[in-house]
Amino acid sequence: MDLLRSVILGIVQGLTEFLPISSSAHLAIVPQLLGWEDPGAAYTAVVQIGTELAVILYFWRDIWTIGSGWVRGVFSAEARQAPEWRMGWFIIIGSLPIVVLGIALEDAIDREFRNLWFIASMLIGMGLVLGLAERLGRKAKPIDDLNARDAILLGLAQACALVPGVSRSGATISMGLFLGYDRRAATRYAFLLAIPAVVGAGVYKLKDIPGGENAYGTVPTIVGTVVAFVVGLAVIHWLLQYVSKNSYAPFVIYRVVLGAVVLGLLWGGVITGAVAG
Repeated sequence: MDLLRSVILGIVQGLTEFLPISSSAHLAIVPQLLGWEDPGAAYTAVVQIGTELAVILYFWRDIWTIGSGWVRGVFSAEARQAPEWRMGWFIIIGSLPIVVLGIALEDAIDREFRNLWFIASMLIGMGLVLGLAERLGRKAKPIDDLNARDAILLGLAQACALVPGVSRSGATISMGLFLGYDRRAATRYAFLLAIPAVVGAGVYKLKDIPGGENAYGTVPTIVGTVVAFVVGLAVIHWLLQYVSKNSYAPFVIYRVVLGAVVLGLLWGGVITGAVAG
């Protein structure tokens, strides 16, 4: 049963990681709705490695170009004039807020923030923020217009996703839209910016997988991670095609409706607010 549950949650993770609807919220809500034990913060962090490996595979050319360009820039003044050098630094700078706050708030992330009352409220609140960004953003700037100020602001937005229910992609995309970037540019940068943070968090949490912070154990967690990788790869391709021509409005509606339904179930005592640490 642990293996089956982990496969199902791997599918949930793959479907929701890249959509602006919060994968961590769904990994907390779905077990409650199905009457399962909460998988725990360690499971959530590690299974996200699967979806980030999907990002690495999908964007490997971009990652290689940026990474190799940044390394060349360390040794060559001429290479430091290339856009790859700047983009490498922007990803490093943008990753710092979530690293610092993730370490500082680790206990709250693993426990207090994983309350469903809180998560449902974040689903609604950040859904409205995404809707406002979609409505007010100019959606004109390409990713090549990224600068240090915007990289810091996008990094701070990503750090908000340490709170389950916010959504890493949703927060970063919202900030990108507010800053005037087009949907595809904001989405693409959100994917790239997430790689250091998510892989780092997953590796850091590997030590907790055999212990009490993971309800399913090592083998089911590995299987769930592989499933998340396969599903996530398909979702990336679909989402980048979708945002080229369509708005984020359906995701805004989904977030608000899901958050309201969860609050109603909590109010009626159908599910409980507390989840495992």
